[in-house]
This record gives sequence, structure tokens and C-alpha cells, in this order.
Amino acid sequence: MNLWLLLTLAALAECHYSCPDLCSCSVRTTEVFCGQSSLTRFPVDGLSPNTTQLSIQSTGLAAVTAHHLSMVPLLNNLQLYHNNLTSLPPDLLKGVPRLNTLDLTGNQLVHLPPNIFSHASLHNLVLKNNRIEKVDAEWFSVNSSVRWLDLSGNLLTGIPSALLLKLPHLQSLDLSNNNLQELQPDALTNLHHLETLNLARNQLTSLKPATFSHNLKLSHLFLQENQLRDLPATLLQGLQNLEHLLLNQNRLQYLPLGFLDEGGSSFMVILSLNPWVCDEKIEFLKKWLNAHPENVFFLDEVTCAGPEALKHRQVASLTDSELGLLKLEMG
Repeated sequence: MNLWLLLTLAALAECHYSCPDLCSCSVRTTEVFCGQSSLTRFPVDGLSPNTTQLSIQSTGLAAVTAHHLSMVPLLNNLQLYHNNLTSLPPDLLKGVPRLNTLDLTGNQLVHLPPNIFSHASLHNLVLKNNRIEKVDAEWFSVNSSVRWLDLSGNLLTGIPSALLLKLPHLQSLDLSNNNLQELQPDALTNLHHLETLNLARNQLTSLKPATFSHNLKLSHLFLQENQLRDLPATLLQGLQNLEHLLLNQNRLQYLPLGFLDEGGSSFMVILSLNPWVCDEKIEFLKKWLNAHPENVFFLDEVTCAGPEALKHRQVASLTDSELGLLKLEMG
């Protein structure tokens, strides 16, 4: 009986804090998950102060305050995605200094106040699929600890250099699915640890030669589904760690001589769905494709858009005579 009593008391001690209504909790209530659409308020009642991971997703939650989060001072992972949040208070993270990951995917956020992310030692920040039109350098403190920043799926038309200057530890930056039309020449100069950069599905028409010259650890570069018409010959210079380069679905007609020789020797590339013009200027690309077929995803989809006689032909299959190269040599 005494043993049973001790076990009962131990169980009661662990369950001193009941699980909040409309939520489920781990045995020790350190992980809390709330995913009921009928949840409209922050689940304060029953929330253990020992909570380290809190996930509130696909609910009717419309507000969260610093007071709410002060109930869980040990929190290190907060997921608030697919709710109805339209704004956040500037002191939101003041009571959770240990917070490492904050995910706000799929809310209705438009504007965020200054210093919103300067009160916690965040490493991972996800603001994906909101309605943010402008990013503000004042969101962060100088020398912010953020390493992973996801701003994809918003309404951004630009990214200020001042913001990225405050993020020297950044390893992954996702700006895909926005309306970016250009990158400031010095935008990425302070990102010496950047390994993954996603600029896919924007409106970029060109890139400066030195755009990535300070990002020598870059291994994954996603530029697909933009409006790029041409690329500087030295764009990839120094990127010896490059593993993946995606350039598909742009408006590229040629690649400059030596372009694909500038990066690392074994990176994988996607070049399909560009309007390649198959004349003498395509010679570099043709030779590179034939020399490195194992480095090209969807090689058979790298095809000519013109001239009419070569339309839909695979670039790698073209002969010198078809490109007019023999004629040029004889001339």
C-alpha cells in the first residue's frame, strides 16, 4: 500500500498542472499541442510553467501577448501557424529569453513593431505565408543570433541591406514567393556563414557580378522562376562549396563563357524551361552539358526555343554544323 501511495503522489506531482482545454500534452506537460479550430484564446488555464514546446496551429487564435508567454518562461520552441494573428506586441518575447524557434507561418501579419525579435536568443524565425509588405531592420538587435530566416510567401518588393547587416550568423535565408525585383548590391555582404539562399519565384531580372562574392559558404542557390534574362560571367566566382544551382523557368537565352566553371566542380544544376537560342553563342552551354551530363537534372528538357529549325531540340544533342560553328571557322 505504501508503494502504491508513493507512486500516486509522484504521479500527482507530475500532473500538478492539468493540460489546457482543447489541447494535448506530453506526460510531463513540457510539450503542449493545441489544434482545435474552436480554440479562440491563448490556453492559459492548465498550462505548466515547465512547458518547453508549445504548438498552436489551425485555430481561431487572434491575439497573443507577453503576459501569455510569461506563463511559460522555459519555452524554447513556439509554433503559432495557421491562426488568425494580425499583429504582435513589441514586448511579445520579453518573458521567454530561452526561446530558440518561433514559427508564425500562415497568419495575417502585415506590419511588425520595432524590437519585436530582440528580446530572445532566437536561432530560427519563420514568417512564411503572411502579408508582410516591408521588412524593418529595427525588428532585430545588432548582431542578432538568428541563423534561419524564412520570409517566403509574403508581399516583399525589396530587402534592405540594413536588415541583413544585423544578421551576421545567418545560415539559411528564404525569400522565395515574393515580389522582389532587385537585390541591393551590398545586401548579402555581411552574410559570411550563408549556406542556403532561396530567391525562387520572384521578379528578379538581373543580378550584379559581385552579388554572392561574400557568401563563400553558399551551397544551395535557388534562382528558379524569376525573370532573369542574362547572368554575369563571374556571378559564381569563389563559390567552391556550391552543391545545387537552380536556374529553371527564367528568360535565359545564353550563358556567358565560363559561367558554369566558376563554382564548385561537382554541383548539380537545373536549366530547363528557359528560351535557349541555339546559335553560335550557345556553344559554351552545349559543350558543358556534354562534358557534365551527370551534373544536370532534367538534361533532356534543356531545349532550344529558336531558331525555328532547331526548336524543341535538346541543346546537348546539337552539332557544330547546326550551330553554324563550322561555317564560322571556315570563314
